[in-house]
Amino acid sequence: MGAVPHLNELAAELRDDPVQFLLVTDEAPAHVESFLKKRSLPGWIGIDSDRDTFDRYGVDSIPTTFVIDANGKLILRSSPMGLTADLLRRIAERTPTPDPPTPVFIEPESFGERGGWVVDQQVMDLMGSPYVLAHGLGVPVPDCVGTVDLPGPGTYRVWVRTRDWVAPWNAPGAPGRFQVLLDGTPLETVFGTEGEAWHWQDGGTRELKAEVQVSLHDLTGFEGRCDAILLCADTNWEPPHGGEDLARLRTRCTSLGTEPADGGQFDLVVVGGGVAGTSAAITAARLGLQVALIQDRPVLGGNGSSEVRVWPEGHTNQEPYPHVGDVVSELIRDKGPGDGNSRDAHVYDDERKLALARAEPNLRLFLNQRVNAAESSDGHVTAVTAQHTSSGLRTRITGTLFLDSTGDGVLGALVGADYEITPTGHMGASNLWNVAATSKNEFQLRCECDDEGDPLSLAFDQSTTPAPFPRCPWAVDLSERNFPGRQKKTGGGNPLAKLGAWFWESGFDLDPIQDMERVRDLNLRAMYGAWDTLKNVDGQYPNHRLKWAAYIAGKRESRRLMGDVILQGDDFRNLTRFPDAAFPCSWHLDLHFPEPAYHEDSDPFIAGYTHSAEYRYQGPYWAPYRTLYSRNIDNLFMAGRNISVTHEALGAVRVMRTCGMMGEIVGRAASLCIRHEATPREIYSQHLDDLKQLMEERITPALR
Repeated sequence: MGAVPHLNELAAELRDDPVQFLLVTDEAPAHVESFLKKRSLPGWIGIDSDRDTFDRYGVDSIPTTFVIDANGKLILRSSPMGLTADLLRRIAERTPTPDPPTPVFIEPESFGERGGWVVDQQVMDLMGSPYVLAHGLGVPVPDCVGTVDLPGPGTYRVWVRTRDWVAPWNAPGAPGRFQVLLDGTPLETVFGTEGEAWHWQDGGTRELKAEVQVSLHDLTGFEGRCDAILLCADTNWEPPHGGEDLARLRTRCTSLGTEPADGGQFDLVVVGGGVAGTSAAITAARLGLQVALIQDRPVLGGNGSSEVRVWPEGHTNQEPYPHVGDVVSELIRDKGPGDGNSRDAHVYDDERKLALARAEPNLRLFLNQRVNAAESSDGHVTAVTAQHTSSGLRTRITGTLFLDSTGDGVLGALVGADYEITPTGHMGASNLWNVAATSKNEFQLRCECDDEGDPLSLAFDQSTTPAPFPRCPWAVDLSERNFPGRQKKTGGGNPLAKLGAWFWESGFDLDPIQDMERVRDLNLRAMYGAWDTLKNVDGQYPNHRLKWAAYIAGKRESRRLMGDVILQGDDFRNLTRFPDAAFPCSWHLDLHFPEPAYHEDSDPFIAGYTHSAEYRYQGPYWAPYRTLYSRNIDNLFMAGRNISVTHEALGAVRVMRTCGMMGEIVGRAASLCIRHEATPREIYSQHLDDLKQLMEERITPALR
């Protein structure tokens, strides 16, 4: 025991250093306890009654000291008196940082059985991954279930990445509550109950077999969300909650750490499968180009799909180029009775758009793939990498020309294209919704139809019994406020038609990229607050229920990529003539802003619009081709609401039929770029007559 004072001195000197002392003895525990009553020892004491540790380390004399680094490597064997504080500090400083534990990183969007949970990719560029959402409109959704292989049986700590989605408003109630079940048994922790930010919520420890069934069990139907689940054998380890450390962990533990697959080489790579991108891809493919169309959802059409349900507006096939708009007219039928915003899914005819794209032999579809990386040099794009929104697998796609039709200018931002964004006072986003006297909501029926193998056969039964709706103290409190659809007097049309219409819109002063989850969530809080008020305060519509609501936001404005011409509002008013007039605009300068009649708090959610004479013009107005390519990236086109316009001019060009015609022009111009080995800019400067000639011609399907 002569070395004990020296070891105590070392321990005191190194108390703030990353050095731990462990003393191992073969003495009986009672003897050790008696000794400790008389004098202290540094660090932990281990009892090795059978001398196994002595034998493993070859201890033949006592005392013997071993120095082991943080990676478990034996550095030094010595007598205790041979150790100094400086020596131990140098060893600690020179020891490589040990690798963190490798947990089992589970992403529920990859589960084969997602039940009623939906994949939400809207902010995956910020998070590094999509997440799953329990979008049940107040009815708990069926479980999301998958089977996971573990390194072996044992004790694992469970971490669940989630958040309380109403915490940004300090709202009570934590509506997004859910459980995690392991082999059918729920953890004690209820998730989604804490924290404004995405973070890892500790689920405690559990003894598990080498294979475990993992289930997400929704408790409310009110937008519970889960990004990932970690199972870690190191029960003392806590995962990083965000930033680069989390990104590295996700990459190390998932398919993001593997090399992307080769998706092929194309003449034109179209990023974004809304009406603009789909029109461009079909047009270019029919003109003989090899085209890749990359879309981050399972359907085409963007805001005009069944996921968002905005009816495409704008006039096509206008003189003097009546064939500009042919492809758009194939994708979208003429508006008829029963067509409009927020109708049933079949109205938006997703299959029509998919069938037209799939019919083109020169076009390859990449559905459920989100472009979140790109390669460029000297103002020239060479490749994009797309991440699958379910599997996480990545695909690298190379091309000669690229089109950003994402709406948000995602590709342009990745490659350094010049862009503008209106930070405040811009147009917001809507999540349309509707109500009806039905026995079940659409999401319930979809789950049942999926089970029966026919997700398209949605049959809504008329409800003849009361459909109660729970109180929503966490929603926007509208009990004492007026809102569209709250009927105070008789007359004035059908009030239900005003619920969930286009003017339920928010996010006017929030960042349209960074804050989109909050914008969407405010729209949902307003919807739930309105329906709670109508059902539970006003006592109206006893047999009605929320029938459908978009969880994908219909955005109007974000990044606008800059071209050689930046179209102004006054160009419409003055009917400015451009030599490269290329696509007709017929919508007025339609800008949205918080409606003063309902603007009662800092988070407005009802919009007004510009309808005075100063926002009208004599249409159709033919906008210039030079708004459709980047001024500083030499092979990048734009089509859709992210073209080269000012905030004011965006109001006239952003409707979907007009955006589709932009895509048709890009498809034509891209074919000329390939034919003449020219840049998009050179189509204007050297081949404008060729473009005008193509604008006069019908673009017919390619022959198989």
